[in-house]
Amino acid sequence: MKTTRHATYNLNYHIVWLPKYRNSVLVNEVEDRVRRILQEIADEKGLEIVDLTIQSDHVHLFVSSPPKHAPSLLANWFKGISSRKYNHRYADHDGEKIKWARGYYAGTAGHVSNETVQDYIQRHEEDEQ
Repeated sequence: MKTTRHATYNLNYHIVWLPKYRNSVLVNEVEDRVRRILQEIADEKGLEIVDLTIQSDHVHLFVSSPPKHAPSLLANWFKGISSRKYNHRYADHDGEKIKWARGYYAGTAGHVSNETVQDYIQRHEEDEQ
């Protein structure tokens, strides 16, 4: 359990999103850069990344957040800030920008344990490799 001044909570969200046109761009150093940027965002916003799996054509983020943040806000932060940071830092060097598709999936670990969600993410990663 985690606490804020006014709440005790255990809120974990599984958020999945795709690059625009589901292009397989999240490989090699692009994957590493996106991973670092997502961790920076979590650190800046006071969030904990429980698990992160980046496939060539989608991102699985399992993140713990205080109750004041809606899942839609978390998805918007991670997608919006990551594309801005990536494009600002690397688009001039590589010429390739990161653009995310408009939608996303958000789910909670409410009826299943965190371990179940983490196992799913890990199995999905192994299946893709």
